[in-house]
Amino acid sequence: MATNENHVVMRNINKNFGGVKAVRDVTMSFNKGEIHALVGENGAGKSTLIKIMSGALTADSGEIWIDGEKANITNPKDGINYGVSVIYQEFALIPDISIAENIFIHEFRKAHGIVNWKSLRKKTKGYLNEVGFGNISPSAPVSRLSTAYQQVIEICKALSRNASVLVLDEPTAVLTIKEVEQLFVLLDRLKRKGVCIIFISHRLDEVFRLSDKITVMKDGFHVSTVNTCDIDQHQLVNMMIGRDLEDYFPKRVTHIGNIVMKAENLKAGRVVKDISFEVREGEVVGLSGLVGSGRTEAIRAMLGIDRLDAGKVTLDGKSVSLKSPKHAHSYGVGLLSEDRKTEGVVLSMPIKHNITLSCLKKFCNSIGILNLKSEDMFTMHFAQKVSIRCHSLMDNVNTLSGGNQQKVAIARLLASGCKIMILDEPTRGVDVGAKIEIFKIINEMVANNYAVLILSSEMAEVIGMCDQVVIIREGVSVGVLNKEELTEQNIINYSMGVASDAK
Repeated sequence: MATNENHVVMRNINKNFGGVKAVRDVTMSFNKGEIHALVGENGAGKSTLIKIMSGALTADSGEIWIDGEKANITNPKDGINYGVSVIYQEFALIPDISIAENIFIHEFRKAHGIVNWKSLRKKTKGYLNEVGFGNISPSAPVSRLSTAYQQVIEICKALSRNASVLVLDEPTAVLTIKEVEQLFVLLDRLKRKGVCIIFISHRLDEVFRLSDKITVMKDGFHVSTVNTCDIDQHQLVNMMIGRDLEDYFPKRVTHIGNIVMKAENLKAGRVVKDISFEVREGEVVGLSGLVGSGRTEAIRAMLGIDRLDAGKVTLDGKSVSLKSPKHAHSYGVGLLSEDRKTEGVVLSMPIKHNITLSCLKKFCNSIGILNLKSEDMFTMHFAQKVSIRCHSLMDNVNTLSGGNQQKVAIARLLASGCKIMILDEPTRGVDVGAKIEIFKIINEMVANNYAVLILSSEMAEVIGMCDQVVIIREGVSVGVLNKEELTEQNIINYSMGVASDAK
């Protein structure tokens, strides 16, 4: 239960980056024993504010007070000394050393080369027991741990530094349903111990389930702080983006044509046992199922990324055997990977070059000289088509927000000329506003007779966007739901093997 005791107070915080006002005169407070959700579109100022609290950035003006005393936080070490720990999506762990070494690495300098390993492992075990994960061995190397367990180690590391404020940035983005449940139990346990938890997430269902309070930021401003029990999703979305929830999934008129892609009885490895689906022109088909059901594995095998043991793939009525995504591309099939940072875009390259990466030959003459003017016009067309927000198309992709990075990946896919689009988790890790823009892009695709296959873990997205959904359970396609049959209950029933109760 929250103590209603202000633990951290940020007053009149301002931060500019050149001419961009990232945080504008923000005042807000966070309490002990409370889970406080911080929400808003990418670019709203959430990350900047947290970095100022932790010392990763210094505010241009304003004050931070902790337990009634003014805090001088000018670097991350100051933040840690004041009890502020931030766990980012990319964990700060060393994979090849043990859990105990990772948790107490900050103390090695004090040890002057003499480490009591028995004591270190005992203290590590104590923290693991405290958070409810005493089954993990302190001696195990971090490289052997799942993503969820690595997150637990980050939390233990924060507790070992006497963290009283724990900030989690999109902590569930890469976790399975079961792992999310474990994390929520852990956060509730820490809340009851009096830890102040700040939870940044784009997943509104998790925000409402987990938080005691919600703070909304927009364009660098503090819009409002409310008790979670006093607001609903409609009101929250309206505060975040100035639009109602009814506009979340833009309406479209469908003109569904012929079957252009068909998979029959796919079998691959231990996970994919018997999966079939088909997609028509002008149609959005969803593959839905619990994490681990075999959706992504089926697509990887179909495209030749992994071995396809059995089954038939048909494109435009012709049986094909795809050897790789590049080979699939030659048939007009494009893949948007669920992991945009390693497979969707090249972060260290400019936006322009990312967009034309799959189609550079279009701008080369017979001796390979690039027509830069033609490439510029082509790139600008697709950047505008998907509404990429940037200063220049020569900006590196790693300077963009998650939503704009995803738009670059989609622009590259559109620029490639493919007419069959496979979108694996197309809105993972992007904010509400960017999601709506991506949904509009998908609608425009099908309006232009593209065939779209979506793999998504977000049930609302599946229901809101798909004309038909194929349910996958334990590697088998167990049912097909048409638009009028798409309800959360029907999808859950099929996914969990109680389809006799569905519909």
